[in-house]
Amino acid sequence: MEGTVFTPALQEIEHVKSDQGEILSKPFLDACKHILPVIDKFGAAMALVKSDIGGNISRLETMYSSNPSRFNYLYSLVQVEVETKTAKSSSSCTNGLLWLTRAMDFLVALFRNLIEHEDWPMSQACTDSYNKTLKKWHGWLASSSFTVVVKLAPDRKKFMNVIGGTGDINADIEKFCTTFSPLLQEIHKFLARFRLDDMKAS
Repeated sequence: MEGTVFTPALQEIEHVKSDQGEILSKPFLDACKHILPVIDKFGAAMALVKSDIGGNISRLETMYSSNPSRFNYLYSLVQVEVETKTAKSSSSCTNGLLWLTRAMDFLVALFRNLIEHEDWPMSQACTDSYNKTLKKWHGWLASSSFTVVVKLAPDRKKFMNVIGGTGDINADIEKFCTTFSPLLQEIHKFLARFRLDDMKAS
């Protein structure tokens, strides 16, 4: 593997913003998609997270594909639902974008823990990042499920070797966190303007 498993995502992130600084739908969704192979390396511990992310990407892609010029900018997917008052529906693209962004928040926090706390076992790195990001939005059932699956987390050293490839994995994780995190914060701010950033899981 040339570079690390983060290499394709890092290359895609460079194209996420237009010349005017707006987040473009397709490059953003492609960047998220490039993180799926990283999640694969966690095995069963992250199967739910992976299917959740994949499902939300597909939902947004379907809407984007229905009219690529109209939905060229990511926020246009939300604005059309705000106008039709469908944004708060559980099957809306707005809901999909919100949960996709939250799942990415969790992964950024997890990757950050892996490079900042080298003495932490994988389960601790996962639990800490979950508590900081997704937990407050999850109901009891989802939180309980997470507690069970985190026990399946792979050995930290083996995981880092697998995702490292031929590149500098710590440098790539650092770069991913610092370049992707501001995009996520920007999406949260946009959703918060319409009071759409605080929907919880049922």
